Amino acid sequence: MAGHSKWAKVKRFKAVTDARKGKVFSRLSRDITIVAKAGGGDPGMNPRLRTLLMKAREANMPADNIDRAIKKGTGELPGVVYEEILYEGYGPGGVAFIVKVTTDNKQRAASAIRSIFARHGGNLAGAGAVAFQFQHLGQFLIAKDKATEDTLMELALEAGADDVLTTELGYEIRCPVKAFDAVSHALEKKGIKSDSAEIAYVPSSTVPVTDLNAARTLVKLHDALEEDDDVQDVFSNEEMDDALSEAAHQG
Repeated sequence: MAGHSKWAKVKRFKAVTDARKGKVFSRLSRDITIVAKAGGGDPGMNPRLRTLLMKAREANMPADNIDRAIKKGTGELPGVVYEEILYEGYGPGGVAFIVKVTTDNKQRAASAIRSIFARHGGNLAGAGAVAFQFQHLGQFLIAKDKATEDTLMELALEAGADDVLTTELGYEIRCPVKAFDAVSHALEKKGIKSDSAEIAYVPSSTVPVTDLNAARTLVKLHDALEEDDDVQDVFSNEEMDDALSEAAHQG
């Protein structure tokens, strides 16, 4: 699952049902507000805002929502002050989790995340307890019909990327966080559209999962975390094959 989970999340994001669009819009609004606050409201001068705006349009987020989120970030409109927090924990079987939260109430968020881990056979850990098992880097996912491997490799490495990985699902560019904007700009300039572009926590080692019951428990933990209003993203290091992952999601 660790090898394919990001592609699976992108697929689920694009196929999001109307019932969950409000949740997706809320997450995007918070991210847009934070990025606009940090780098300004002009997408021409703020590559990370540009990336989020593309994601928002793909999700059919209303233009008014996008505009309000930007203006809250730049201070043109009053808004809630959000704080970005990373929580670390362990799921069943010693699977490591990093949970990215954006909240206006740190106490509420901590209590909710702790409760979710406890209900699903895991536990919240202290800062640094699992982070060493992940690489903090820029990650771009690009479908194979968007570019050739040679073109992508040359472009990405020139822009400062560390590696371009090829799988049956597509290409994955990994770069230092400081090179994220340069790689994003290089892709845009070449007209190559990424399916996903984000600062991510990618596992450097994985925990194999082969038991269906364990897989189902992990899926339920993922779902519970993803459904929390303050959670923006969830990263973990389990590794399971596609058949087991599909069976776990069905049951």
